[in-house]
Parts: sequence; C-alpha cells; structure tokens
Amino acid sequence: MGASLPGPHRCFNMRNPFARALALTAGILFLGLITVHSETIDMRTVIIKTVSSSKNTMGSQQPLGGYQHDKWNESWHTPVEEEHTNDTETAGGRLFSNSSRVGTCDYEMTRLRKWQEKYQLQDHFEYTKRYVQPVRQDIPRKSITNLGQDFLTDHIKVVDVNKKYQPERCPEPLTVPVSRSPFPSTVNASDFMFGVSTTYKRFSDPLTSPVKEWTYWLTDGNGTSNGGKLILMLLDASDDDLDDASDQLTDAGIDVDLYRSDPSMPMAVRYLTLVPTMYDSPEREGKKWLVTCDDDTFFPSFHALAQRFEEYDHDMPMYIGTFSEDVNNIARHGSQAFGGAGVFLSVSLAEAVADNYESCITDEKIREADSGWGPQGDILLRKCIYENTDTKLTLLNDLWQLDLYGDPSGFYESGIKPLSLHHYRGGGWHIAHPWHYTKVARVCGEDCTLQRFRTADDFIISNSFSVAHYPRGIDFDVHQFERTFSAAPEDKGWNLDFAFGPQRLALHKTGRKISWDLQEAVVEDDGSVSQVYVRKHDDWRWKEADGSPMRELDGVVELVWLPAREGQGVP
Repeated sequence: MGASLPGPHRCFNMRNPFARALALTAGILFLGLITVHSETIDMRTVIIKTVSSSKNTMGSQQPLGGYQHDKWNESWHTPVEEEHTNDTETAGGRLFSNSSRVGTCDYEMTRLRKWQEKYQLQDHFEYTKRYVQPVRQDIPRKSITNLGQDFLTDHIKVVDVNKKYQPERCPEPLTVPVSRSPFPSTVNASDFMFGVSTTYKRFSDPLTSPVKEWTYWLTDGNGTSNGGKLILMLLDASDDDLDDASDQLTDAGIDVDLYRSDPSMPMAVRYLTLVPTMYDSPEREGKKWLVTCDDDTFFPSFHALAQRFEEYDHDMPMYIGTFSEDVNNIARHGSQAFGGAGVFLSVSLAEAVADNYESCITDEKIREADSGWGPQGDILLRKCIYENTDTKLTLLNDLWQLDLYGDPSGFYESGIKPLSLHHYRGGGWHIAHPWHYTKVARVCGEDCTLQRFRTADDFIISNSFSVAHYPRGIDFDVHQFERTFSAAPEDKGWNLDFAFGPQRLALHKTGRKISWDLQEAVVEDDGSVSQVYVRKHDDWRWKEADGSPMRELDGVVELVWLPAREGQGVP
C-alpha cells in the first residue's frame, strides 16, 4: 500500500482515511482528558469507543474479525492466574457474565486435550468458540440466511494443551432466525414399516453399526418408539447374536422384529425377501408404506418425509423412490428406484410383490438382474413390479442415493433439506456423520439441520457440517453446488448434472476457501448442543495456488447452539 502513495507528505492529508481516523482519535481523547476532573469517566471505555470509531472511519482498510488478507492475526494467552476477573467489558464490546455456563468461553483444558488426542492435533492449535442463539419465527426455511454480525469478533486464539489460560467472556451470540419447524421428539412414524437386510458383523462393528442412526429416526430420542416399525434380517447370526441385536435395539427404544437370513440366497434375493416379510408381519395392519432401505440409509427430517407422503394416495399401488445421481449408474443398472435412498411401496403394491415372489426369484430372473456387477436387488424388485403390475416408478428427488466419491462438501454445504442420505460410511464412498448433524434439531427444529448462515465477514456456517471462511470474498453463486465430489467409476464431467445441475468449480487449492468440518456434537445437560468442527493444517484442500498451506496450525471451532427463543413475526 505504501508503494502506491505519492510521497510522505500525503500521509496527513485529511482526504486520507487513516489521517481522519488519527484526527478523530486525538479529538476524542482530548475531550475525555479535559472533562475528567468534572465528571467520573471510565477512560478505558473512552479508549475502546475511540478505537471503534477509528476502525469505522477507516472502513475497508481494517480487517474484519482480526483477518487481514491471507493472514490470521494470532494471539497467544498467558497461563491462568489464581484469581478470576469479574470485568464485564473488554475491547470486544459487551460480554456475557461468567457466572453460568451459558456465555462462558473459559478454556476447558481437559476437553481441549481430549480433542487434541482424538483428532491428532498439534500441541498448539487455533481455537474459537461462539455461541449461537436461534430465534424461531413464522418464516420459511431459507437455503442461506444473511446475518449482520461478524463470525470473528477478536483475533484467533492459539492454545497450548500443556498450559492453562485465563477465563474469558464470550461476545454476544450470533443470532440466527429459523423457521418454526417441528422437533424430532414429536415425530409420528406409525404409517411406516422399514425393512433392512445386513450382516451381523456390520451390525455389531462400531464403525458400521446403524443403531445410533436408527435411534434418531425410529424413536423420540428418549428411549421410546415413534411408531415406526423395523424388520431386520441378519446374515450369519447365531441365536446369541440375534438376542444381542434385539437387546441393543429395544434398549434404544426401537420397535423391531429380527429374522435370520438364509445364507443360501444371493444378496439380491435376500433384499427382495424383505417385501413379503414386511407384508406378512402381523404389525403390517395399519401401515401405509412399506420401505426397503440399507443399513446406511438415514432420514434426517422425518416430519418432512411424513408430510411429503401425505401427498400420495397410499390406497393406490405405488412405487416411490429416486435414481442414482450418476447417469452412468442409470445406464448400467436401469431406470429404477435405487435402494440406498429408500424404496417406498404402498401396501397394495407390496401385496402384489409378495404374491409373485416365487416367480420373481427364479434362476432366470436372478441372471437378468445381473448388470455386470452381480445380481442387483433393486433390479430384481423393479422387474418383479414391472412384469407383474402396471405400476411405474414415481420419482421423489429429495431422496438421495449419493453415489459420490471424494469430498462431499459440495452436497452438504448446498443448503438443501434432504429427505434421505446414503453411502456416508466411506468404504470407497464419502464419509459423513448424520447422527451428529441432526442433534442440533433438538434445539431449533428439523429445518436447522444443514441450513446455511452467512456472516458479515464472509463465513458460511453449514449448520452441523462445516464452518467455511472465504478470505477473498464470496463472489460466486451460493445456490450452485460446488463440485468437490466426483462420479465413479467413470467421471465424464457431466455425469451428475441432471441431479445437481451444472456445478461451480471447487475452491480446493485456490486459497479462496478454508473449512472446519464437524466431527462430533453433544447435547449438554442445559439443553444446548455443542458442535466440534476440526481443520487440519495439512488438509490437501486448504492450500494456496502455489501449493503452500493456508494455515500452519490445526484449528478447532466450537459452536454452542442455545435452546431456541420464540420470536415474533418476520425479522
């Protein structure tokens, strides 16, 4: 900047905003000094207001939230002293009282050390904590909501896990308007019965066990069924294994009937067998929809799902689902409902499948269901329906198969409200944590999950998935998917366009984006939800264009979502 100035004499020209800021600062200080004997004045407050006025005068020449171009301004903390300060103001503005957990930004070193070990962080890492106050109002859910507040109100703090630090007060929470969407604890899923076929090994492995996810969308979150029924068929399960699975699920509050799968059946046949098994269940009476899905199918907004199905006539033979997002998979496997997203059958159509079951699983039909990747249960089901009824697939595109490889951020940061998620356990597909994502719905309603909030200093909170900063501004269409992911196994560049629309270029390795990804969320005793977002300094995505890392240190952002307040009207 200095090289662009004509000469030193211009520095104090009053047209220069820096000079105006200095003059304003001097003037306010002078007025404070000449009145100090006649009035009781807190000089610290005067200085704070002066600095604030100076920053306002200088406008865009000063960084927001301690951020200046490509560099964070770090501030190190000294070890804690025995006494705790009782001040209620700092240079950051009015702060919360430290007398309760709400609003407390103390450094809880036990937790920080736990995160450091769990996520393999450096001994020194950046740490930012913000409280978020949702306000429920009579407004629709928005894909992205602009907030008038900065995300950063001070410099980024760097902590050493081997030290203690002085307690701090938090700045006022980010205030976010949200719709009055229902809470997951009030779901009534009694119209639905779900069928899943998996192995006992997958069920019992902590890395693949679906129990936590099923607890979210099949119970009220407090140990009681929400009315949904689960039919679970387990392969390679002994009697003891079935008892163990039954105990785990019933203890969680899930209404389940367990069956042992026939190991002589091909996987595709075991999948199709779910339909007559559900239809023959004594608890099928009163159900409207029989649903086949995978052990990694997740329904994040069950109220929205149930409401959508009120639009369909369950008395008609109906076959409802969605395609793969990848046109290659449709060309390979066919025009059908892809099972990981959830396949919904009306009871009358399920009856037709059950009546024709034996003719649908002949050796010939199994061979016809082999698309080159082995016999497919989705193909077997489609053929059974199409060859024995006049019913055709009804598309519900808010169900998502998610046949994606690589970084899934472009999907989860898009602001959409998915009715189902799939393929989130890795193993070649993407990795996501929907059980943690949906915990925030307990404090602000189902619409909150994955809803986006943009702050004045160019952060976007994709609630429960990431906190992303755009240091060079947000100069792109936020309503387009960012193409962070790829199709598989053959990516032609346009495979996914029919599902996502043309996607904007990914910001990986450009220096234009840096993100903290949610790793865990905890519902606290006071009803708030603490979310832990983590960024590693050597993440391959967060590089400058020249290949250098955007940050030298790992980072943690903790967001604490307070129980929602009820607001009045539209903001």
